[in-house]
Order: sequence, then structure tokens, then C-alpha cells
Amino acid sequence: MAGVSWTDTTTEAAGIKLHVSRAGKGRPVLVLHHETGTLDRLPFYDALAAKFDVLVPHHPGYSRSQRPEWMRHPRDIAVIYRGLLNDLKLTNVVLVGLGFGGWIAAEMASMAPGDLGKLVLVGAMGIKPPQGDILDLAITGYIDYARAGFHDQKAFDRVYGAEPSGDQLEMWDICREMSFRIAWKPYMYSQTLPHLLGAVRVPSLVVWGDDDRVVPQSAGKRYLEALPNAKMEVVKNCGHCVDMEQPEALARLIVDFIGRE
Repeated sequence: MAGVSWTDTTTEAAGIKLHVSRAGKGRPVLVLHHETGTLDRLPFYDALAAKFDVLVPHHPGYSRSQRPEWMRHPRDIAVIYRGLLNDLKLTNVVLVGLGFGGWIAAEMASMAPGDLGKLVLVGAMGIKPPQGDILDLAITGYIDYARAGFHDQKAFDRVYGAEPSGDQLEMWDICREMSFRIAWKPYMYSQTLPHLLGAVRVPSLVVWGDDDRVVPQSAGKRYLEALPNAKMEVVKNCGHCVDMEQPEALARLIVDFIGRE
């Protein structure tokens, strides 16, 4: 998107080097990426940065951030991001969590529910689906897993290419291994998180693709029940990676939600 200028920085957090991309101005929005890592630039990030001050950190052990050998749970990442927001003196922040990033965002919200602006969870992991199971990375090849996030495979090709590069394949493998380190037993959900979300009274938006084959939509309904002030939107003809498959539609939903007080 024209007019969006990104700055990439490396900051130290909990003894590791954390890569953070930032663009735009206005209300701060922290975007937390998927378990498959993130590309440096995505149209969805640009769309939000046209309206807000957008920060996209790369999770520890994923994409361009250093791997912490000591890390054992997604809640550890949530604590690191809490510290990052504090160091940057950002308040009234909107959290936008995508897939695995949604789990981290929900953990962050549960820690200090009164100091956030709003919460957006998109195909979020972190809660055990009442019906169905979260797609298992251990029995799914990382290319097949990445493709499973899309309803339309042409959308995958637009983002990653029909034949993803060797660097991309290596990155998926690195992200996969990090996910096993910190989200293995139980796989991709917390047994305690659903019970801790009742204190999160900020307005919350739960978004799901109608053809999410990675995280069953029943998990979204469970989030809806657990969060006291939440609404749910389902994006048609879309898979798990709503941000990459239908970036404009997701950005519109979020801009409208943030703008509504």
C-alpha cells in the first residue's frame, strides 16, 4: 500500500534479540503473527498501518527473532510482549492475534485485563475446541500445513508462490520446531486460559474463516463464551489465515471495530 513506510529494529527482551517492524501513526496496534512465522511485509499489515501505529514483533524463536533456549510456554512470550509495551510506554493498545498469535494475545489480556484498549482474535489457538481438533503439525508436513491455512490455494500461491523458496521451507521448519518446544503437551491449547478470560472486559472481536481447517470454529465459539464483552464475525470463503487470504476484509472488520467506542 502506497504511503506506508516500515522501520525494522532489534530490541533486547529477556536476554534475546527481538525483531520488531513498525509503521503508521495513531492508536497503537500490536499484531501477533501465526505459528508459521511471518513474511516481512504483508498487505494486511499495510492496511492497518494506513490507519494506526502498527507494531509487528517476530515471536521469540520464529522468523527473524532469536530463539530462547529456556522458553517453555506461549505465556512466556506474552510476558515478553507485556514488557515490550511497557518499555515503549504504549497504553490503550489494541491486540490483534492471528492463529498462534491469538493465543499469545489472549494470555496477555488475561494478565492485566484493565490496561488494554481492545482485543481481536483471528482463528486463535489457546483453547481446546469443544468439537474437532487443532491440526497437528507433527503429523502434517510443514508445506501441507501452511497450505491447509487457505481455502483457496491460489491465495496461498499469491502469498508464498506456487513453489515456495528454500529459505521459506527452512523457516517453516524452524517455526515448527519452536512450536513443539513451547506448545506440545497439550498441543496448541491451555487448560487454564478459558477460566482466566472472564476478567477481560474490554471489547473483543473474534474472527474466523468459514473454512478453517487448522482450528475448528467451535474454538471461536468457546472464546466467545469465555470473554464477557465479545462478538464474533465469520469471513466467507476463507481458511485459517484470514489475514493473508482476505486481508482487505479482515482490515475493514478491525478498523470498524477499533473505531467504534
